[in-house]
Amino acid sequence: MGTVIGLTLPVGSPAEGQPGLDELTAATAVVEHLFRELDEKFSLYRPDSEAARLARGELTLRCASEEMRARYAEAHEWRLRTEGAFTPERPDGALDLSGIIKGHAIREAGTSLLALGRHDWCLNAGGDVLVSGSPRPGSTEPWKAGIVDPADRRTLVAGYALGSRSRHTAIATSGSAERGEHIWRVGKSAEFVQVTVAAEDIVTADVLATAIVAGGTTMLNRATDQWDVAALAIRTDGSILATPAFHAS
Repeated sequence: MGTVIGLTLPVGSPAEGQPGLDELTAATAVVEHLFRELDEKFSLYRPDSEAARLARGELTLRCASEEMRARYAEAHEWRLRTEGAFTPERPDGALDLSGIIKGHAIREAGTSLLALGRHDWCLNAGGDVLVSGSPRPGSTEPWKAGIVDPADRRTLVAGYALGSRSRHTAIATSGSAERGEHIWRVGKSAEFVQVTVAAEDIVTADVLATAIVAGGTTMLNRATDQWDVAALAIRTDGSILATPAFHAS
């Protein structure tokens, strides 16, 4: 997926016991396998992937795999819910599910970690983060996410507490600071250079961050009205819009 995947597993949980090397290796292997498998199917950078064949018109969605159709259906539902600010099609009409696949991969990896009996962890995929439990197992200490300044990647502009007593366990950032312009915007001008959204689940956070970058203030207002999220948006002039939850973090 063109990014680095990081998995943090604190040790010494009173509830789970001290995880051994085999357990840590198994957890890492599950996450690695899942991301690799999804990348092989959905990456547009792999000419032999199913997604690349769909984009070239060599395969129709009707004949695609069940998983591909399921992710398209999910992305299409988000297009309806965001009134087109999030879309699974490029401007040329080619199918591109990149906007939802990373969030889906993180979600599936989190489910797998819980199935392995790991309840305290932090999964970071290119700055999109999903957490469970606490960095200090058995405590109420939350995980802490930092939001970088798009004008200076060495500086943080804000922090946000995830997990523990917080209802938000996921945070995602979208924008042009690191990868350049790659989001299809609604309208001609770019209003936000970076948007961060915290939510109860990673797909909601990831999709809405992208939708707000694409749809500007109109979509920001819609997202905060319709979803239980916290948002921080940085305009092209460097000014910041933030919901109260970010101010309190």
